[in-house]
Amino acid sequence: MRVLGVDPGLTRCGVGVVEGVAGRPLTMVGVGVVRTPSDADLGHRLVAVEQGLEQWLDEHRPEFVAVERVFSQHNVRTVMGTAQASAVAILCASRRGIPVALHTPSEVKAAVTGSGRADKAQVGAMVTRLLRLDAPPKPADAADALALAICHIWRAPAQNRLQQAVAAHAARTPPTTPRAPAARPSPKGRTA
Repeated sequence: MRVLGVDPGLTRCGVGVVEGVAGRPLTMVGVGVVRTPSDADLGHRLVAVEQGLEQWLDEHRPEFVAVERVFSQHNVRTVMGTAQASAVAILCASRRGIPVALHTPSEVKAAVTGSGRADKAQVGAMVTRLLRLDAPPKPADAADALALAICHIWRAPAQNRLQQAVAAHAARTPPTTPRAPAARPSPKGRTA
């Protein structure tokens, strides 16, 4: 399985491609950052992110794209930029028919380090160890993108089995017709 991990951001959008299957050693195929100038117009920045991601998709041909799920932060401006870059990544993959998975930061940290509260240094150290790299990828956005790809490779088989079980259960269970609520008696025996 080849997965492109995307750590979305307008100034630095981390990208990393990992190949492998759960339970076996993984291989880093590529890692980097798509950058945009912070003083550029928002539209131009989004186009630059799109063009950068399209180049990664063309070059590495991933089977899946794993994007960090945007979560609420105190800085609304940062959240907006992250959400916009995330939408661009989802759009680029979906336009090509590549399945997209969203993973929360704590889910990724837990998958890679064993703790959903790990800091960036711990994530970088584990990514380095898991992919047998000489040093942690820089900047941290690049390491986070690789961690997203690793998380997806490890969690996808379990998620697929769960989805198949839910679908099989739904196929066996006949649909139920909702009952109409019982009529409520009017107060003090009055009729309407």
